[in-house]
Amino acid sequence: MTESLERSATMPLPAREQLETLVADILAEARAQGASAAEAAVSFGSALSVAVRLGEVETLEHHRRRGLAVTVYFGQSRGSASTADWRQAAIRDTVASACAIARHTAADPYAGLADPERLAREIPDLDLYHPWALSAEEAIELARECEAAALAMDPRIRNSEGGGVATHAGFGLYGNSHGFCGGYPTTRHSLSCSVIAQDNGEMQRNHWYSVARDRVGLEAPIAVGQKAAQRSLRRLGSRRLGTRQVPVLFAPELARGLIGHFIAAIRGGALYRKASFLLDRLGTPVFPEFVTIRERPHLLGALASAPFDSEGVATADRHLVEGGVLQGYVLDSYSARRLGMTTTGNAGGTHNLIVEPSGPFGHEALLQQLDTGLWVTELLGHGVDTVTGDYSRGASGFWVEQGEIQFPVHEITIAGNLKEMFTGIRALGSDVDKRGGIHCGSLLLERMTVAGE
Repeated sequence: MTESLERSATMPLPAREQLETLVADILAEARAQGASAAEAAVSFGSALSVAVRLGEVETLEHHRRRGLAVTVYFGQSRGSASTADWRQAAIRDTVASACAIARHTAADPYAGLADPERLAREIPDLDLYHPWALSAEEAIELARECEAAALAMDPRIRNSEGGGVATHAGFGLYGNSHGFCGGYPTTRHSLSCSVIAQDNGEMQRNHWYSVARDRVGLEAPIAVGQKAAQRSLRRLGSRRLGTRQVPVLFAPELARGLIGHFIAAIRGGALYRKASFLLDRLGTPVFPEFVTIRERPHLLGALASAPFDSEGVATADRHLVEGGVLQGYVLDSYSARRLGMTTTGNAGGTHNLIVEPSGPFGHEALLQQLDTGLWVTELLGHGVDTVTGDYSRGASGFWVEQGEIQFPVHEITIAGNLKEMFTGIRALGSDVDKRGGIHCGSLLLERMTVAGE
């Protein structure tokens, strides 16, 4: 048992020089097979994950993944292929597959590599790599400690869906025939716990997690377990509500989902397909004046930091929203050309969106502003239409009167339209959740329809 667990520790990353040579070989092979331009990406990742339930190990997994992807251009005809095999014969075959696709694909006037002048010339160290020399035995003990803390919180914590620990280290490198070649290592570590509270025949489940680039940034296992237990316990005694229209306060981890819907509506793909409720809104108000959303790609150690995007385009700080006005879209090179614009360095996604608080509004202050309404702490389902903006999700949370929590609620639906929801924001909290690529506090909306009994 000891030998097998020791082998489950995360493995060292390949040398940067090995990946650079691999990318160079792919690009050279593409040229040899007739491509007028090409781009290639290689990646390697090693991870260890453990899940423990009621003190017993349920899963112990070591993941080792590697891959390469190549896109070739014959003029403006494009073809792509990928493989997990790094041998020279596999590279030739993969490039040949991409070339065969390109030769049989119609030319697309918008296709091509990113413009050379937009490529990153300097690649800063953003402090994204902090490997954790964690053995499987140590991971198991951390998961057990996390779960045990939750189970010990209260006798009403009767069952568990488990405690978990995961650590991942990876290296990605991208190059293209413009001469760009860049890459960097990253790490990501997490602790999680999910438990079930039971009382008078009622059962309620909830969870908590902590995630960071550097393990020293993780919450303590005991704290993670205790928060999971507290969140489950406070759900006991849940009731349904009658249908009504009321102010709604979204918890920070849910508020960032609303911002995510906003980002989906200003992505280039949605815009050039005319499939967005925010079509042609650049330079116009889409939020109240106090709303500012910035993109900060170079935050040290942040979960979505990146010196360049997946096309090699340099990332930079910018305002997406300032004074409530939409200042920019989220574009890669292809969508930018379709729209007659320039890339914003967002091929592959956004990088650390910062939603500025509208004041020093902690949780208690926001409950006072809510006064009487619904505090939403969990959402279910996927009822969001970014074409029309229609929004309808299952929800649970707490009913609040005069700024005081009265009782938990469940089995309700909240509904509205994102366009009106965004303009109806009353406050953005200072209780910012940074566990992801969108840093956002609680979000208070003027009014939504709550459907229940």
